[in-house]
Amino acid sequence: MYTQSAIAANAYANVGLETGVVAASPHQLIIMLYEGAELAVRMAIKHMNEGDIAKKSAAISKASNVILEGLRAALDIKQGGDLALQLDGLYAYMNQRLMLAHIKNETGPLEEVLGLLRELHAAWLKISSSGQHAPHSTHSIAA
Repeated sequence: MYTQSAIAANAYANVGLETGVVAASPHQLIIMLYEGAELAVRMAIKHMNEGDIAKKSAAISKASNVILEGLRAALDIKQGGDLALQLDGLYAYMNQRLMLAHIKNETGPLEEVLGLLRELHAAWLKISSSGQHAPHSTHSIAA
């Protein structure tokens, strides 16, 4: 009985997430990507501290995928200019730090990446609350 309830709850949560993604604006999608990356890094730190190598690896891989295949892939270098190029370099740096944390099994690089993600996330939230969009459309999400 519990298994069916858990499956139903997961399916409901996935539908809610998918609905949120479909209804989100490009700006909101970037915010969601930051939130996902932050969560994955926090989970990597947790699993590393607990000594769960498999879960740590999965969390680091997820964070890397969100940063590279989500945030970095959504950059619009043509419209975003120097800011987009700087973000591109920062995302590449974050990925390098994630890989270093994974290889050396150290939380320091993960904490650094988490701090960077939080700063960027806060900036995007501030842009959102001011009713503006990122300067020169730094990120561009294809519909």
